[in-house]
Amino acid sequence: MATTTAKSEPVTAANLRDWPLMSNNITRGDLDALIEFLKQDDPILTQSKNVIAFEQEWSEWVGVKHSVFVNSGSSANQITMAALRERFGPGEVIVPTLTWVSDIASVLQAGFDPVFVDINPRTLGMDTAQVIAELNSSTRAVFLTHILGYNALDQVLLDECQKRNIPIIEDVCESHGATFKGKRLGAYGFASNFSFYYAHHMSTIEGGMVCTNDYEFYEMLRMFRSHGMVRESKDAALKARYQSEFPDLNPDFIFAFPAYNVRSTEINAVLGRTQLKRLDANNAKRTRNLNCFLDNLDPKKFYTDFDREGSCNYAFTLVLREADQALWDRVEKTLRGRKIEFRRGTSGGGNQLRQPFLRKLLGDEFEKYPAVNHVHFFGAYIGNYPDLETDRIAALCQLLNSI
Repeated sequence: MATTTAKSEPVTAANLRDWPLMSNNITRGDLDALIEFLKQDDPILTQSKNVIAFEQEWSEWVGVKHSVFVNSGSSANQITMAALRERFGPGEVIVPTLTWVSDIASVLQAGFDPVFVDINPRTLGMDTAQVIAELNSSTRAVFLTHILGYNALDQVLLDECQKRNIPIIEDVCESHGATFKGKRLGAYGFASNFSFYYAHHMSTIEGGMVCTNDYEFYEMLRMFRSHGMVRESKDAALKARYQSEFPDLNPDFIFAFPAYNVRSTEINAVLGRTQLKRLDANNAKRTRNLNCFLDNLDPKKFYTDFDREGSCNYAFTLVLREADQALWDRVEKTLRGRKIEFRRGTSGGGNQLRQPFLRKLLGDEFEKYPAVNHVHFFGAYIGNYPDLETDRIAALCQLLNSI
C-alpha cells in the first residue's frame, strides 16, 4: 500500500496519509488463474461451465439452494424486483432511506410503490418498529439492506413477516460473510442480492448474484436474466408446457417475460471462483480491523455503539455522535489533506430521499427521517481491506480523535 513514510519509521497520526477506499482486491494470483483459463485452446468466454460452477460454489458458501450469476449487483436488484412483481403482482415494497440507488430504482422500475422508513443507528439498517408499522395487505415485500457489513435483521421482523406471509428480500451487496444467529446473511430472505464490484469484499470486476431457496422463483430469475427466454429454464416440464401452449413458435425462442440481458461471462466467473477460496480469511482480517477502529475512536466525539455481532465490514463507519457542523468540516478537511479517501453519507451517499429522482416523486419527504439525516450530514465511510496494518488504523484513530 502506498505511503510516504520510510519502512523503518513508525506510522503515526503525524505522518499518516494516502489511504485508498480499496487496495489489492484483485491479486496477481487472480490474474494468473485468469491467464491460465485464457491459455486453453478456443476457450468459451460467454456464460458456460465456470458460471455454473461459481453459482454452485456460491450457493454452498451462503447456505442456499440456488444462485443466479449476473453482470452487477444492480442487475441482481433489477431481476429480483421484476420477477417478484411477476410472481406477486403490484403493490408496495418497504425500502430503506439509506441504501444504494439501484435498490430504490429497481422497485420503481418494476412498478412497485416504495414505502420508506428511517434507520436504526446501531445497524444503519431499517428500524424494525417502523417497518412493522407499515406492513399491510398491499405489502409485497420488505427489501432491506445490510449496510456496510452490519446485520439489519432481527427475530421480531423475521417472525412478523413470516406470520403475514410477506417475503423479505436481502440486499447483501455490502455484507458478504456477515451473519445473524450464526447463519450467513443472504440465507434468510425469500431472495438475496450480492455485488462483486471492485470495492466490495470480493470482486469479479463487475458482477452480482441472486440467491433463493424457492425453485419456481429461481427458474423465473434464470429467464429474467436472459431476455425472458424459456430455454434458459432448467425445468423440462416448464419448457414442455410453453412449447405445447405456443406450437407456432420456435422452441429456442419463446420469450415468457419482457426481461433483460444481464448475463455475465466466464472471465468474471473464473475470478469469482478464485476469490471465493480466500474470502473467509480476508473477512476475518476485516472484522479485526473494524474492531480496532471502533475500539480506538473517541466515543465522546464519534458514534461507536454499532451492533458488531456477526458483522463483516469492508469499510469503517465514521459518524459524529452529535450534530456539529464545525467539527465535521474539520474532519473532512483533515481527511482530504491527508489523502484519506472517504464517502460522505456512508452507503449510497446518504438519505436517498434527497436525491433528485426521488424529490421529483416525493418532494421534501426526506425531512421526516432524522436518524438517516444525521448520517447523511455527519457520517462517512473509509476503506477497510485485508492488507491494512493495525498500526495505520491506530494512527488514523489518533488523528481523528485529535481534530
